[in-house]
Amino acid sequence: NIGFSCICSEVRGRCWSVDPLLSSSYLLQDSRGRPKEIPHNEKLLSLKYESLDYDNIENQLPAEGAPCLRWVVCGLIGFLTGLVACCIDIVVEEMAGLKYKVIKENIVKSTEAGGLSISLILWAVLNCAFVMVGAIMVACFEPIAGGSGIPQIKCYLNGVKIPRVVRLKTLVVKVLGVMCSVVGGLAVGKEGPMIHSGAVIAAGVSQGRSTSLKRDFKMFEYFRRDTEKRDFVSAGAAAGVSAAFGAPVGGVLFSLEEGASFWNQMLTWRIFFASMISTFTLNFFLSIYHHKPGDLSNPGLINFGRFESGFLGALFNVLNYWLTIFRIRYVHRPFLQVIEAMLVAAVTVAVSFTMIYFSTDCQPLGPEHSEEYPLQLFCADGEYNSMAKIFFNTPERSVRSLFHSQPGTYNPLTLGLFTLTYFLLACWTYGLSVSAGVFIPSLLIGAAWGRLCGILLASITSSGSIWADPGKYALIGAAAQLGGIVRMTLSLTVIMVEATGNVTYGLPIMLVLMTAKIVGDYFQEGLYDIHIKLQSVPFLHWEAPGTSHWLTAREVMSSPVTCLNRIEKVGTIVDILSDTSTNHNGFPVVVKPAKLCGLILRSQLIVLLKHKVFVELARSRLNQRKLQLKDFRDAYPRFPPIQSIHVSQDERECMMDLTEFMNPTPYTVPLDTSLPRVFKLFRALGLRHLVVADDENRVSVCLCYDDLARYHLGKHGLEELHLAQT
Repeated sequence: NIGFSCICSEVRGRCWSVDPLLSSSYLLQDSRGRPKEIPHNEKLLSLKYESLDYDNIENQLPAEGAPCLRWVVCGLIGFLTGLVACCIDIVVEEMAGLKYKVIKENIVKSTEAGGLSISLILWAVLNCAFVMVGAIMVACFEPIAGGSGIPQIKCYLNGVKIPRVVRLKTLVVKVLGVMCSVVGGLAVGKEGPMIHSGAVIAAGVSQGRSTSLKRDFKMFEYFRRDTEKRDFVSAGAAAGVSAAFGAPVGGVLFSLEEGASFWNQMLTWRIFFASMISTFTLNFFLSIYHHKPGDLSNPGLINFGRFESGFLGALFNVLNYWLTIFRIRYVHRPFLQVIEAMLVAAVTVAVSFTMIYFSTDCQPLGPEHSEEYPLQLFCADGEYNSMAKIFFNTPERSVRSLFHSQPGTYNPLTLGLFTLTYFLLACWTYGLSVSAGVFIPSLLIGAAWGRLCGILLASITSSGSIWADPGKYALIGAAAQLGGIVRMTLSLTVIMVEATGNVTYGLPIMLVLMTAKIVGDYFQEGLYDIHIKLQSVPFLHWEAPGTSHWLTAREVMSSPVTCLNRIEKVGTIVDILSDTSTNHNGFPVVVKPAKLCGLILRSQLIVLLKHKVFVELARSRLNQRKLQLKDFRDAYPRFPPIQSIHVSQDERECMMDLTEFMNPTPYTVPLDTSLPRVFKLFRALGLRHLVVADDENRVSVCLCYDDLARYHLGKHGLEELHLAQT
């Protein structure tokens, strides 16, 4: 048994558990005894993450149903997600346009009179101001709103309860934060946060109340359970993809490929309905904003497909992996996180300004050009700086420029320098304490080197006209880069086909995506999987580890099973729930001699204790109202802790009959069931608990989600991770 030392940090009140034999670093303290370095250990799984109860509870309480309301909820999710995406897009366009207009006017004056350093300072101050606001909101008010949010939503749909991931406060910080990040000029996109926002909207709308605002609208009460909420979160994530890329089918496939552990035909149609509503809402309001009432194309979010060999994607992931470990160890205080974000913003401005200043790539500015903020600088009259066309712009506009500009718009040196610098900037930026996505930066990097490849191919042949437009190579390169980083295949192919509106690109995009995934997986995992692992989340992948067939169910459980009698003493139940050493969430119910007759959850026991459902009280109060499913749903999702429920000494001697409330038919397996078979049951059915019984139906083991997540395939074969409070 390996001992664990618990190092209590002042950072947000967290307790970091470290295995001294496995940790790759040690704790350094400053003069006040506060940790300068927080050790990171990949051999640990955090106990702060709980599992979700995706298995439907069956008991003797009368069931209810509301099939038609599901379509209403999905429609509301799609409408609100599209509305939020529209607000993000309009605010970013307006604020970024105003910023670049002010900076451009200053650059024009400074170019004529001298003193471009003033323009550089103005650009840096404006960007740092926006980034500082966004970083403060994330680092100080809601850290879970940082990043794209896609890894957290993947975990939620996988069955892991990530604290505060679908709260209203998270949504507000996410939306405002991504506006500040994009307007602040960071190498980020707003598409990932749109997906997270859609998931939060779905989680809130489907419950018909806000626990943050303490308002209950008495709507959709039937959906107040983990199973229903999961399905709606899947619809919200799909609606977010649809709003971001204008790809309803791609949104459905994204939820299926990246997150959902459970799927059926009706769920597919409901999610597609939500995605269609989201896309229509976004396009409708954007058409009004752009004063084109008859045009329902997606004017603000035209999207692209691009995938490379996978090597650059793997390199991006490796660099970001080591950078994230450095942040975990050293940049763990809110003050340092805000400073780092502002530093990255300032460096991004300095690099952009330097690249533009020394660029000699001047192109004629004709009427067919659609540059919003063309900079002339030292170019001749009637020309503009080509490097500024991609650096002095929002990332979305830069991507569109690389896709649609005429051949000859960029020279190879400009594209090569931009690819190198933006690759490093995007790698440094992802993981900052700001709301930001990686989709658009990946597309922009891939589009740049893809267009470069197209130009070089045309230049080395005697007849360059036989090669396609370099914009098409930019499209394929963009798809390759994004696929190499996030390892999406089918859903991304459909997203790109829907976004470009040309099905002929489907086959080459699919081929390049498959190549990117195969090559990238050889070197490193996908970016989202890396960040899930770095957060020590107990995550179940699609398949069990390859060499786990020799493990059986009896060998997997990490702690002894705790059983309850069908008619149990109240004091015993209170003591078991108050025991912090085990903190079980599911308890097999047995009849003597230890034969299984059901399973009951901690949340159910909490509600029973709160309502004093005791045998003696039921006899003395003949007119007492019987407990209903509504009582359990009203307490969901924040069930009160056992410490908040007062049980007198006399009540501790009472008895509680669990027969009516327990699940009389829990899933069970024999002792010798292999780990891969157990794994499939958990993954496919969304289980949180699985009872292991012997030949006489006596309870031997009760497996939980964490017991299976501990096993993974490492460098030296099958490895077992350790559970610790982090």
